[in-house]
Amino acid sequence: MTTYKITHTSSITAASSFWTKQASRIDWVRPFEQVCDFSKPPFAKWFVGGETNLCYNAIDRHLATRPNQAALVWISSETEQTRTFTYRQLWEEVNCFAAVLKSLGIGKGDRVLIYMPMVPEAVFAMLATVRIGAIHSVVFGGFAAASLAARIDDAKPRVMIVADAGSRAGKIIPLKPLTDEAISLAQHPPKHVVIINRHLDASMQTLPGRDMDYAALAPRHEGEIVACEWVDSSHPSYILYTSGTTGKPKGVQRDTGGYAVALAASMPNIYATQPGEAFFCTSDIGWVVGHSYIVYGPLINGSTTIMYEGLPIRPDPGIWWKLVEQYKVVAMFSSPTAVRVLKKQDTSYLTKYDTSTLRYLYLAGEPLDQPTSDWIENGVGVKVIDNYWQTETGWPILSAQPGIEDTPRKLGSPSFPVYGYNVKLKHDETGAAVGPDEKGVLCIVPPLPPGCMSTIWGDDERFVKTYFGMFKDEQVYTTFDWATRDADGYYYIMGRTDDVINVAGHRLGTREIEEAIQAHKNIAEVAVVGVADALKGQVPVAFAVVKDTSLVATPALIAVHEKEVMATVDHELGAIGRPARVHFVTALPKTRSGKLLRRAIQALCESRDPGDLTTIEDPSALEQVRNAVA
Repeated sequence: MTTYKITHTSSITAASSFWTKQASRIDWVRPFEQVCDFSKPPFAKWFVGGETNLCYNAIDRHLATRPNQAALVWISSETEQTRTFTYRQLWEEVNCFAAVLKSLGIGKGDRVLIYMPMVPEAVFAMLATVRIGAIHSVVFGGFAAASLAARIDDAKPRVMIVADAGSRAGKIIPLKPLTDEAISLAQHPPKHVVIINRHLDASMQTLPGRDMDYAALAPRHEGEIVACEWVDSSHPSYILYTSGTTGKPKGVQRDTGGYAVALAASMPNIYATQPGEAFFCTSDIGWVVGHSYIVYGPLINGSTTIMYEGLPIRPDPGIWWKLVEQYKVVAMFSSPTAVRVLKKQDTSYLTKYDTSTLRYLYLAGEPLDQPTSDWIENGVGVKVIDNYWQTETGWPILSAQPGIEDTPRKLGSPSFPVYGYNVKLKHDETGAAVGPDEKGVLCIVPPLPPGCMSTIWGDDERFVKTYFGMFKDEQVYTTFDWATRDADGYYYIMGRTDDVINVAGHRLGTREIEEAIQAHKNIAEVAVVGVADALKGQVPVAFAVVKDTSLVATPALIAVHEKEVMATVDHELGAIGRPARVHFVTALPKTRSGKLLRRAIQALCESRDPGDLTTIEDPSALEQVRNAVA
């Protein structure tokens, strides 16, 4: 039995031997000759000279040992459908899709843009693309035409794969018309558009010669076997554009070998999931979590991956726990936002189903507040693990790693640096190291470990300038997140460096104030932004969703409740953190992936244009903010 400290230390001080051992978790057609080439910092090439294939490691190599095991289980509460694919059946579907792509002239290095909802065909398309050595770029289905066009022009795909429509809360979301508009706006449109017709949008139009129905193409290639294209370890596997990008989108470029190794190691080490066990990630394939832990991670591991299309409260708030019981899920990955949604529902659903197989619930994507963590851990009776990472890294930077050692966890902390990450906290102005409980910018000393971004697609200079240019004293990767580390080595994420509020010279993280507000028993969810103030520079302003709306039904009651919340902040954090105002709303403006649109809220508070709102889930939520501050 090893320990976390021994493992992490060896991954930094003896990186070559450490990663050589981890690399044995995947199959190589040609062994690598060098573990890491860091001769041109900050660029790192992992497993130099090695050749492999992401699709082969996700499917083909399991055919000998688990052909009849469920590989992918798709459940849609939107269409009331369930489809299960064994590893053999998934292999057949992916081969067919790969044959279709090859028939359209797609080969090694070509880009394929996927604009799809949460359906099995999206997984087939991703795996088929990397099978033939092409590069996929999955664009979240919530992006509007102009945003999609920008991604088309950056990636320059030869083929796009789209669905006629998606569905959310029973509402049909047409995707093909957005695709058509985006292509009309793009400077580098694709030659072909392959359509997965779900027959949800009867008004869908097609363009002869360009648009092709996959249902018509597939039968021509049924039964074909497409050989895997063996690619160099550094060959790009995919491009994923960072969410919330302003200006030209940043395309995170991922390699093949390093990514496969990182995910293969993370499944048993971090997510404590073994081959044959079921893993349930509630994210969307349009985001990095969906790439890593709906598609590639579980499949490389030989697990069963659960893919869910729908909301956590439809048909009722017990749907997730029903799936845990039905498929004997051992580990689950979700977000704090999703749990906060469940907090507003009938708590009886938390215990309605047998969730005894569930060992851990992993939460990431935003800071996890203690009330939310306590609520779900006690309600479901599952151990909660807070983990922290980014689109750029592809897998966790900070997390407990129970597969190595089940270390004690502290509420509000994503625990420790994951093996391979040489993490440090630096003072934002001087670059000096900070001491225990002092706030600093979370940085990673390069080389970035396997699986992290290799560059920005088509823009090496921007990669260096954006991520490695913050400090003059040393070249480190900057996460742009504030963090502290306590005397026991536990890290706490305080929020984005650009979300810090400077009140009369005192720096306050929005998370600190939000947690204080959430300590009030009637607050279900809250967002805090810094608003310009002539006297103090900035003041915090809060927008809170209440559990009992009767308590804020009149102006008089609102005033009383606002004072109560402020008193709670005084108690929890101190008067320095007291918001200038607390506005009560029924919903917070978020993207469809659940991220708060903080900059849009802040802009409205300061009478500015809220900017790009193409990914907003509920426009009325932003209108509530507008009305509140008017």
